[in-house]
Amino acid sequence: MPTSKNIADLRREYAQGGLRRKDLPEDPLSLFELWLKQACEAQISDPTAMCVATVDENGRPSQRIVLLKHYDEKGFVFYTNLGSRKAREITQNNQVSLLFPWHMFERQVIVSGRAERLSPTEVLKYFHSRPKESQIAAWVSQQSSRISARSVLEGKFLELKQKFLQGEVPLPSFWGGFRVSINEIEFWQGRINRLHDRFLYQREQTHWNIDRLAP
Repeated sequence: MPTSKNIADLRREYAQGGLRRKDLPEDPLSLFELWLKQACEAQISDPTAMCVATVDENGRPSQRIVLLKHYDEKGFVFYTNLGSRKAREITQNNQVSLLFPWHMFERQVIVSGRAERLSPTEVLKYFHSRPKESQIAAWVSQQSSRISARSVLEGKFLELKQKFLQGEVPLPSFWGGFRVSINEIEFWQGRINRLHDRFLYQREQTHWNIDRLAP
């Protein structure tokens, strides 16, 4: 059983594979798509889960896990309550970092870029693609606000479920999404003896610069 006294002794070797410069595509999204596909095919838990890191007006960082809902050359998309801590902090400082931790494959992907609000059309389209219960839950939770008990949420959910029993659930004005542009993206592959492979793609106008980083 791990304790505060022995966790320093917990270690293992990373030996599933390697990443070589000659095997890297010119476009980092091609490699991201391959790694994501492999994570999905392996049926690991929440392969689209990513940690979103933001900072407040005092420079204090915060992190949380959200699910990636779309990606393309414009960036990585996620949705949230616009009153949440992350949304408020993005409004003040839109520099964001994303981390995909695919431990099963001994891999990580880190994305750095600017977060921009999605258009109402994009938000509405995605909102109505969600299960109806998830749409109702968006109305129930004023994310990051303090509540007295879980029963408050459950009672409000049942009330709105009855209210929206017939017809579509309208899009809340306080619910939206963000797209994080790809200014930098790093691919990390674990290797034996802690000599991990790390490659950093940096956007340079019409192409990507690729550098190997020390582990």
